[in-house]
Amino acid sequence: MRHTSTRHTSRTSRSRLLTGGALLAVLTAGGLGTVAANAANAADSPAPAAASASAVSGPAKGELTRTTHLTLAAATEAAQAAVDAAEKENQRVSVAVVDRNGNTLVTLRGDGAGPQSYESAERKAFTAVSWNAPTSELAKRLEQAPNLKDIPGTLFLGGGAPVTAQGAPVAGIGVAGAPSGDLDEKFARAGVAALGR
Repeated sequence: MRHTSTRHTSRTSRSRLLTGGALLAVLTAGGLGTVAANAANAADSPAPAAASASAVSGPAKGELTRTTHLTLAAATEAAQAAVDAAEKENQRVSVAVVDRNGNTLVTLRGDGAGPQSYESAERKAFTAVSWNAPTSELAKRLEQAPNLKDIPGTLFLGGGAPVTAQGAPVAGIGVAGAPSGDLDEKFARAGVAALGR
């Protein structure tokens, strides 16, 4: 009898195990079917975010322009070349490189450069890129238009040089701290020349 009841218990355990496994398989299949059905329904109906994003139209053809900008690596190379040119002549200067919009990309202050040279270099670079001309030439224009010097952020002293690509300004390099604007501009031009190598 013990032997028979053991078989009965084994069968009962197996039956429960098989029944539980079958139930689990049915539930899993049903759950996956529900997930698949929900995914299919979601694919059929567009998401609100996607619908609203497609409703917004972008600029029409002809309403966009492209501009060229100097990379940070190139701006750093140009600034370092200007500092190196000044150091070869024992001059202590600061150098600034600004982008086409006049935003400062890089500023280097050479060892021993005066505190005023930092801001002056930025303003010369801004002035050069704004008018796409060396600041020494722009300083001469003050005789005919003295109010130019009143434009915020500008400095009409020699030492700024524009960087151009296909005739358009893409950056400006400003140098300040040497005894003359001519020397500052010479070093700024060395920075521009380094970009053409």
